[in-house]
Amino acid sequence: MTSPTTGGGAPLGRTPLQRVVTASALGTTVEYYDFTLYSTTAALVFNKVFFPESTPLVGTLASFATFFVGYIARPLGGLVFGHFGDRLGRKNVLITTMLMMGLGTFAIGLIPSYASIGVAAPILLVLIRLIQGLGMGGEYGGGVLMALEYSPRGRQGFYTSLVHIGTPAGVLLPVGLVTLLTTVLPEGAYDGWAWRVPFLLSVLLIAVGVYIRLRVSESPEFLKMRDDRETRRLPITELLTGYGGKVVLSILAKIAESGLYNVYYVVAVAYATTHLNLPRTPILMAVLIACVVECLTLPIFGALSDRIGRRKVYVGGALFQAVLAAPFFLLVSTGDFFLTTLAMTLGLGIGHGAMYGAQAALFANLYPVRVRYTGLSATQQFGATLGGGLAPLIGTSLLVAAGGHWSYVALYGVAIAVISGVSASRLRSGEAGHPTSADAQEMAHR
Repeated sequence: MTSPTTGGGAPLGRTPLQRVVTASALGTTVEYYDFTLYSTTAALVFNKVFFPESTPLVGTLASFATFFVGYIARPLGGLVFGHFGDRLGRKNVLITTMLMMGLGTFAIGLIPSYASIGVAAPILLVLIRLIQGLGMGGEYGGGVLMALEYSPRGRQGFYTSLVHIGTPAGVLLPVGLVTLLTTVLPEGAYDGWAWRVPFLLSVLLIAVGVYIRLRVSESPEFLKMRDDRETRRLPITELLTGYGGKVVLSILAKIAESGLYNVYYVVAVAYATTHLNLPRTPILMAVLIACVVECLTLPIFGALSDRIGRRKVYVGGALFQAVLAAPFFLLVSTGDFFLTTLAMTLGLGIGHGAMYGAQAALFANLYPVRVRYTGLSATQQFGATLGGGLAPLIGTSLLVAAGGHWSYVALYGVAIAVISGVSASRLRSGEAGHPTSADAQEMAHR
């Protein structure tokens, strides 16, 4: 096969794999910039801007309800864009999903407050979140598959984990902006108007992301499948009839990775700032430090998954987080910056990093190329909805039920970590009972 070229036919400035990984990582960055900025602002401000008539904790709960609305749309977006990604190709779908996510974030920065237009404000927020959710539903699967299908088989864990660096990077950018604004601006400025600035700045990420994606060629494995006339008219039908068990197990395996990420970040930030009345800046700085650490640990865990097996790394991360659940909140509850940073670093950099570093290659290799986009999107989006989407609602509700104490949230974390660990341990790659080379490598390491 000849080397891929840019959209205009000129040779790429870097290797095709480097260009694809960069484009995919940037897409993940945009996705999690949108995701993190919304969740951060929901925890800190939206209860006042869009739900001012509620008590602080109840207003935060209402804000997280709108956060969950975006998750509701993600499975539908995953199935719709997965269908077109398996039939028409990965590249064009990814440009569409990036525009939907990024422009939605920009639009949120323009919504008037409840004080200005009343109930229309939260209604607009919900509608935009639905559109964003549809775009997010199709983004992950395509971005990961472009990297996976360009990668050497024995290094898929490493290269797809580089795509996942976009997740902590997508946290660093908005949290860094929020921290900067809350630090340098006068008291009340962030809550009053400055919270809109990071939303409006998202347009810069969109422009860069679309430009890079236009210069990336289609996945070679998809092109081969299309040339061999193996595309399916309805990939979802083959997925459900031939791989239904894998879909269910992978969704359950995904819940803890997504859910505990939001427990560490979203629920813990709301708990610390709303219930413990701790200042925002040290909590956000702890998150920033943990995200920097995760940027470093993700490729380490990805490479480790190539050497000893993806399931081993993934299950190990789940079990680590089950053990960490109570100590995490004990450390955060001290209010000490260094102990809070340690808690965030263990949760995000080690526990979540292990699961997320191995996740893409583990889940994508469950399905053949002809249904891979649909299958991976179903795994990711249904699992993320049940895990990450529900975690802020469940976590905040458990805090309310326990009178602000964290014990119920810790039990919830243990439960989903065990469920995901057991489910992941039962996953097998390959088609029709025949293991892929990745699965054969993993069995050789046992």
